[in-house]
Parts: sequence; structure tokens; C-alpha cells
Amino acid sequence: MNSVHYILGIESTAHTFGCGIASSTGRILSNVKSEYVPASGGIHPREASQHHASKAAFTISEALKEAGLRLSEITAVAFSAGPGLGPCLRTGATVARTISLLRKCPLVPVNHCIAHIEIGRLATGEDDPLVVYVSGGNTIISAYSGGKYRVFGETLDIALGNCLDTFARHLGLSHPGVPKLEQLAEEGRKFIPLPYVVKGQDVSYSGLLTMASRLAGECDRRDLSLSLLEVAYGMVAEVAERAIAHTEKSALLLTGGVARSKRLQRALSFVCSDHSARFHVVPPDLAGDNGGMIAWTGYLALKEGMTVPVEYSYVNPNWRLDEVDVPWRR
Repeated sequence: MNSVHYILGIESTAHTFGCGIASSTGRILSNVKSEYVPASGGIHPREASQHHASKAAFTISEALKEAGLRLSEITAVAFSAGPGLGPCLRTGATVARTISLLRKCPLVPVNHCIAHIEIGRLATGEDDPLVVYVSGGNTIISAYSGGKYRVFGETLDIALGNCLDTFARHLGLSHPGVPKLEQLAEEGRKFIPLPYVVKGQDVSYSGLLTMASRLAGECDRRDLSLSLLEVAYGMVAEVAERAIAHTEKSALLLTGGVARSKRLQRALSFVCSDHSARFHVVPPDLAGDNGGMIAWTGYLALKEGMTVPVEYSYVNPNWRLDEVDVPWRR
């Protein structure tokens, strides 16, 4: 009997339908994704879920092909059960349930936020870092303690990535907006004061976005992009610095889609330097939403027997990471 297990992971929390396959030896064998890009504006949940339904079969087929496996060799199926957009989560869960029933294999619900942390730990080899998780849907400072990932700061309204993407669209920049915003910022020369809102260990981006959007027609877009990024990233760096001082972690892991930002990486590397902490960034291909992180976290959960019967495999659009037991780290 083959002692290596293969876990198929389905990611579908927002604009991405992803399928990844991880082995029990810690290898990501494939990581295929299809991204819904709206014609205008932000993500429309119903349209995104329709995209996921239409791309699921092809994406899974490509992931199996890339991994060199057949569906019959899959040990278990993991899926993003939350947090995320309800219609998108339900589409991914339906696909995962179908495979589980066809294969008669275990079904494993995975918290999307924890998957971003676990893939970062796997990829960097850092066992117990302070985590800065920044994406289009989440902005969280977290660390492990007492069987769970605890929150040491988060956004009070919109996420960092959402703030930057929305402003990029306001400037007429095409998707993906954040890299283009950073290119503009490289040419900025003048800092424009904008709302800097840190409340205790939490941040708020809605006022910053509103003010920057109002000034878009009055100020140089390069200066405005520079100022927006400096303020937005400065807020994250401030709460991260206090968290690393409080937790006394010896390393910091930057993960999530916005982790690709070189400007944010520089800001956090300075924080780590001041506190003699190691700085790690999740690799770019694993930074955004992807099925590989769901597959790997699904394996960690499977080892602990954290499976669910199909009839109880609900999704939870508001599932917080600090509600989830993490027995594989005890």
C-alpha cells in the first residue's frame, strides 16, 4: 500500500477558482487556478460563482494532469469553507462534495485564512512566526498560542487589498491594480497628508480610501499613489511592530495576495531589523488565493481526523480564524 497520501484542495472564496494537490510529504504537486475578472467594478458574487461553476471541471482536470495523478489516487478532498463570499463558497463546496461522494473519500473543511498561514509556514520553513496576512478580503496580524491562531490586530472595515484595488480602479488602472499603483508611486515626489487611522491594534482603511478618491481629480496621481501606499502600509507596519514586541516572536511571515508588494516587504523588513527578527515572505505563486494551500492545510487537518460528513459540510462566510482549533501544532 502506498504510504504517501494525496490531498486535492478546492479554493473558491472570492474571484479565484483554484485546485491544488499536496502530498503528505509536504510537496505541492500542482496549483492551477482560474480567475474571474469583472468587466467593471468589484467582484459580483453571483457572477463569480457562475465563473467557478463553469471552470471547475477543467481546472481540476489540469491539476490532476500537472500532478501526474488520477482521481482514483486522491486520498481526501479539502475545500475552503470560509470566510468568503457565500455563492462562491457554496460552488466550491458542491464540487468538493461531489468528488468526495464519487471517490468515497474523506471531506475536509478548511479555514481560508489559516490556509494562507500554513502554506507560508510550509514554504518558508519558519515554525512559529508572527503572521501579517494581507489580501483583498482580509487584513490580520496573527500568531499561534494555546491551540489556536490568535488575532493581534485586524481591519475594522475594508481590507488593505480592497482599499488599494478600489483606488486603482478609481484612477482607471486595469486589473491587477496594485502593481500599477506601485509603479505610479515610484514616480511620486510629494507626500500628501491622508487619514492615518490606527485604533489600538486595529486599522481602518475606509476613510483613507474616501479621501484619496476625493483628491484624485485635484492632485498628481503619482504623488497620491505614493501617499496612499505609504499611509496604508505604515498602518500595517505599526501594528505589526507592536505585535512582535508583545508576542516576542523571533520571526515575521508576510502572506496573502498583497504580500507580493515590494514596498510593503521593505517596510516590514525594517520592523524585523529593529527587533532582531527573521523576515519571511510567502513565494509569489502561493501568495494569492490558491488550491495548493487548501490541499496542504487539508492534509494537516486530515491527520487530526478533522473530516466532516457531506450532509454536515456547511460553509460559513464569516468563519474567523481564531474560532478554529489547530491541533496539528500542539
